Amino acid sequence: MAQHPVASTSHPAQLPALDSAHAAIGSEGKKPKEKKGKADANASQFPLELQPRPDFFDHRIKIFEKLKGEYDEFVKVQPREDITITLKDGSERKGKSWETSPMDIAKEISKSLSERLVIAKVDGTLWDLERPLEASCKVELLDFEDPEGKKVFWHSSAHVLGESAERHYGCHLCLGPPTDDGFFYEMAIEDRPVSITDYPALEKLAESAVKEKQKFERLVVPKETLLEMFSYNKYKKYLIETKVPDGTSTTVYRCGPMVDLCVGPHIPHTGKIKALMVTKNSASYFLGDANNDSLQRIYGISFPDKKQLTEYKAFLAEAAKRDHRKIGKEQELFFFNDRSPGSAFWLPHGTRIYNTLVEMMRGEYAKRNYQEVISPNMYHSKLWETSGHWQNYKDDMFVLDIEKEKWALKPMNCPGHCLIFDSRDRSYKELPIRMAEFGIIHRNEASGALTGLTRVRRFMQDDTHVFCMPSQIEEEISALFDFMQHTYGLFGFDFSLELSTRPDNYLGSIETWDAAEAQLSKALDQHYPGKWELNPGDGAFYGPKIDITIRDALRRAYQCATIQLDFQLPERFNLKYRSAEEMANPDKPPSRPVMIHRAILGSLERFIAIITEHYAGKWPFWLSPRQVLVIPVAAPYKEYASEVAAKLAALGLFADVDNGENTLPKKIRNGEIAQYNFLLVVGQEELDSRSVNVRNRDDVGSKAKTAMVPLDAIADKLARLKASRSLQNALPE
Repeated sequence: MAQHPVASTSHPAQLPALDSAHAAIGSEGKKPKEKKGKADANASQFPLELQPRPDFFDHRIKIFEKLKGEYDEFVKVQPREDITITLKDGSERKGKSWETSPMDIAKEISKSLSERLVIAKVDGTLWDLERPLEASCKVELLDFEDPEGKKVFWHSSAHVLGESAERHYGCHLCLGPPTDDGFFYEMAIEDRPVSITDYPALEKLAESAVKEKQKFERLVVPKETLLEMFSYNKYKKYLIETKVPDGTSTTVYRCGPMVDLCVGPHIPHTGKIKALMVTKNSASYFLGDANNDSLQRIYGISFPDKKQLTEYKAFLAEAAKRDHRKIGKEQELFFFNDRSPGSAFWLPHGTRIYNTLVEMMRGEYAKRNYQEVISPNMYHSKLWETSGHWQNYKDDMFVLDIEKEKWALKPMNCPGHCLIFDSRDRSYKELPIRMAEFGIIHRNEASGALTGLTRVRRFMQDDTHVFCMPSQIEEEISALFDFMQHTYGLFGFDFSLELSTRPDNYLGSIETWDAAEAQLSKALDQHYPGKWELNPGDGAFYGPKIDITIRDALRRAYQCATIQLDFQLPERFNLKYRSAEEMANPDKPPSRPVMIHRAILGSLERFIAIITEHYAGKWPFWLSPRQVLVIPVAAPYKEYASEVAAKLAALGLFADVDNGENTLPKKIRNGEIAQYNFLLVVGQEELDSRSVNVRNRDDVGSKAKTAMVPLDAIADKLARLKASRSLQNALPE
């Protein structure tokens, strides 16, 4: 199955969008017929476009057109020299500097290619397709299917959405980036909140911009002129004042009446956008800081083909059915309460899933020589200063004032595990120490970012820290890859890998980082040659990491497992062990261990959200909170039904009995709706022969009576099915 462009879990605000008037427009752009005399209760009461439009439209355009004229004159006088353009396949094309553009090269190759393209890459840098080349260079031509092309397409679509918002609301725009599943624009609107009833108007304005095929025009503008151009917008002014150094310039882009501060690049013109849909809206803060102004975000998605939007709507509808919040409510797994935002309340059936995952990991720990520990939830700020979290992570921590001193709830387990390692002298003979903890951690997520189980404030991680000698790193990384493959295989996930390297806020020396990154690269090349990607600058502040991304049944991507190589925390906590040489020579200084951070499931809360949607609530037997329902055909067989359930429960199975007053068909239907893996029906024949009649959840609709199975046999088969952790809901032979 091809990867779907949407890479994150379903968002609640996207689902009402499917029911609104704008979403009812089909792939051919036709609206359903409305009944005469029926007013649309959901229609917006506001005009499509502000009249007259805000003064800042003409203010920006006047400055832009003046500068554009000057730039065009500058380009005219640049010398035209022969240049060579080298394409990705090694072929070469001839051109003229300041005249030939990537689009010209594409048109030379084929008309269909030029029509399909989104953006170019010139010597590794993204470049507008119609921007003239300035010297000999290497050129790549990217379409929407390329990840970078998709980002540019959605970034350009954000500008179109921004234009629509300015024309409809007269708002002041802030930031409008692409995301993993579309784009958004956030804005300040003085007199009204954004409503779902606004979506059709925004899309109609976007459609008019698309029909006009508004060109994306690029200009480099000095800081002083930028401040004049955006003098009406305090948010743009702040960005210019803080992000653009004095005496320098940055770029702006224009499409139609929209002029925006933007580094770009963009698609050639708005006509490339064949389908655009507003998906949701939410509140936000300027720059994500709750101390700043409240803003409103509008999200959207777009495609170069109308059929792709139709497919996307079908995808959203399927995602809505699978939404873990919906299934969690229907199956009574968990809930949230405003008295503790971002912290799940796990109900009995949800707790069964939670505990089954923990038990599964504990079983693997026993096989793989892990040692489980329990560490405190709260530490003095001095610990976080030592670890570096106080300097790099404080804003994401819950900080407490206790007896005039600063403390914090732990956002991760690693500093506590360093204290456990350092609690006594260590010998090389003990290493590696694989220290595991199902630790409860807290992170101070903004309330607006909380999303079901996927973004919470309180959660548990299947956290492990391996303390080892440098000579053991390769073996330990190999063991972690094996652990990861085994675990994800149990759930039917495939995965991809990325090496995330040194970030800007790194701790320690570059030499140490280079060595750590080289070791992880070597391990990846050994086990997954040619199957991993580089993710520059996205490592943790204390070390590089391998991020593992899994894909669910809808081909959405989730980063779950992580393997991080850390030379910094052992240094900062002065962790030591005695090597063989040091044991023989006590005067020799002790050695420093290497620390490997590892999580496979990651946050159990988030992982349960992922597998809930992956299985659509149809749990594999070993993980199911409702494995067996025993149903008597009539009142005289209630006692035997209870006996059957008790026998299965004694084997560690989740077995319930329906001894209620409903009819037999109703009980069977209820059991099917509740997603019990197996229904065991018992009557006179079953009682006489000490057997049961078995119905499989996946054989819904079958009315025929199945063969009876002896009670001891079905108990054995169910126990073996659970132990096998099979994904198939089928009894073993």
